[in-house]
Formats: sequence, structure tokens, C-alpha cells
Amino acid sequence: MSSAYVVSTQNLPRAHVGGVDDPAVRWAGAFATYGGHGATQSSTIVYEIEPGGRLGWHTDATEETQYILSGAGELRLEDGTIHAVGPGSVFVLPTPLRHDLANTGKDTLRAVAFFAAPMFTQQFDNAMLAPNVHVLGTPNREG
Repeated sequence: MSSAYVVSTQNLPRAHVGGVDDPAVRWAGAFATYGGHGATQSSTIVYEIEPGGRLGWHTDATEETQYILSGAGELRLEDGTIHAVGPGSVFVLPTPLRHDLANTGKDTLRAVAFFAAPMFTQQFDNAMLAPNVHVLGTPNREG
């Protein structure tokens, strides 16, 4: 790649994801970049969680850094630790730390997640719709 790759994320179509057996697991997101699509060594997701929703417990196959743009939430970790997050919050999640992020506010929580790999997967506790699987990841994850 020899030049910058710029994405207008407000126009990027979001995939709507939800837990098969947990209606609180519901969010919408889109890959802005990943290996072979604007990046060679990383991946970036933009996503939203509506009030009362959450990502769902999961682990990532690579280190993740998140930046909260708007809204209020709780970052929940597998050891029972809970961190309040809001606009301007940045946090790093080492691999394979099991975590969840819940919107605890009245407005949509908007965030950007940066992953330290051009291709990766996420293993969710819940089966996720669509497509009724426990593993999600970059569009290029199958080679």
C-alpha cells in the first residue's frame, strides 16, 4: 500500500448482530479496514450499541484497543471487574481476555475498535445472529 486509505464511516453499512438466546446482545458494526482492504497489519471496526444493549461475552484472537466516541457504558471483564466508559475513554484488551461492553446510558454508544492483526476471529459465548454462529471475524478470515 503506497497511500493513505480514508473511509467515511458514517456512510458505511452496518451489519446488525444479536444473540440467539439473549435479546440484550444486540449491536451493529462494520469493518472500516482489514488486511487487503485498506490495511496490511491491522483491522478497524466501527460499531454502535443502543441503550440497554451489549456486545456479548467474547474473546478476541488478537489484542484490541477501543476508543469510545459517544454514549455511556460498562466494560465488564471475566474477573468481575467493571469499568465505567464514556466519550474519550480508551482501553486495551489483551488476548485472550474475556470481556463484554454494555450500553448503560440513554443514548447510542458509538465506538471504534482497533485490532493488532489484519485478520482475526472473535469467539462469543452466545450464538450470534446473523449467521447463527459463535465465531465472528474479519471478512478475510477464511483465506
